[in-house]
Amino acid sequence: MCRYLFVSVGGCVLAVVTMGVYSTILFTSTVAFLLLVCSVEAGCIHTWVFGIQMLWQTFWHLLIQYREYYLHEPVCIRLFLAVSSLMLLTQRVTSVSMDLQEKRVALTFNSSSKSKTCVMLLPLVSYVLNFTTLLGGPLCSYSRFLSLMEGIHLNPPPNPLWVVSLKMVQVLILECVRHCLVSFLKHNTYDPSKSNLLYGILWVWVLALVLRIQYYSHWRVSECLNNAAGFGFWGSSPGDSDSDWSRLSDGDFWTIEGSSRISEFARRWNATTASWLRRLVYTRCNRFPLLMTFSFSLWWHGLHLGHFVGMLTWAATVKVDYHIHRHLHWMLSPTWRKIYKVLRWINTQMIVAFIVIAVELRDMSGLRLLSATYIFLCPLFNIILPFILIKLTPVY
Repeated sequence: MCRYLFVSVGGCVLAVVTMGVYSTILFTSTVAFLLLVCSVEAGCIHTWVFGIQMLWQTFWHLLIQYREYYLHEPVCIRLFLAVSSLMLLTQRVTSVSMDLQEKRVALTFNSSSKSKTCVMLLPLVSYVLNFTTLLGGPLCSYSRFLSLMEGIHLNPPPNPLWVVSLKMVQVLILECVRHCLVSFLKHNTYDPSKSNLLYGILWVWVLALVLRIQYYSHWRVSECLNNAAGFGFWGSSPGDSDSDWSRLSDGDFWTIEGSSRISEFARRWNATTASWLRRLVYTRCNRFPLLMTFSFSLWWHGLHLGHFVGMLTWAATVKVDYHIHRHLHWMLSPTWRKIYKVLRWINTQMIVAFIVIAVELRDMSGLRLLSATYIFLCPLFNIILPFILIKLTPVY
């Protein structure tokens, strides 16, 4: 129990230090979750947890938008940090509620003994407020969290010092690359009236890459923190290669950026969140699961205008990618398939650049930039292409 208490207290202290008074947003959500777990039957727990948590999160997202766009007031960075952490907390509490509903995890409480109830709730509190995942990081299932915390002395993982050091070097390299790209953008500003079309597309692609590298660095730092705490070494015996520590990861730069199809990119980007969305929405929807998944992701991210454009474009291009690949791949010779793969990679990079700019800039400024550089023509062409192929396909 001491380990659970240490993790819980560490999370609470980190929340208060980084978020100040806004840390109460997380604590309120945690208390509400614990009350629901104690009072609602397992068969209904997910509906209650999902509904209340998303209403609470949406309230704060809309409040931020009200202050930004209507009152034109600067929003405190601590509030942004608290709401970002609240989004990650939503992942953890809904993951537990789905486990309870599907009977993957069973919790029994003794109403006659408050001390025993508190002891049984402590692992839940430590999972929700875990300091290694409070400000970011990959989603770990509750059952794996328990198996590590309870068996850390019986089957301890190997020393992660070398792995953590190597990953921090990777972060340093990513940040150096990002600094060089930012310097390029500052010294080569884009002017729609003076710059040509190809330069504008290149400039936007570099800007989108800078924004993506921020995510890769953040994921690596979070991964290092989890590895240092002993998380991420599952499914292999000690003494194997260092890659065993990558069992808990949101994505690798080369793997994700090497994706030649937008559907592959969608599966690999922010991998644990993608798995959570697949379990929470995609597998539970009988009709239009892909559209419903991206629509929920739009809701979860905050309902900004850029989120609408970016997420719906992502959903449409992923759906189209399945059709185009199924239609064209079997028609091409081995040589043309290699050329086709290179063209698909370029196409994926352009679509991702459009989505990242729209989502990250959130408001009309991003959409104006995308329209000025004409990069929006790439996803638009992808959406139109299946209709062209249908027209060109001979009917026998």
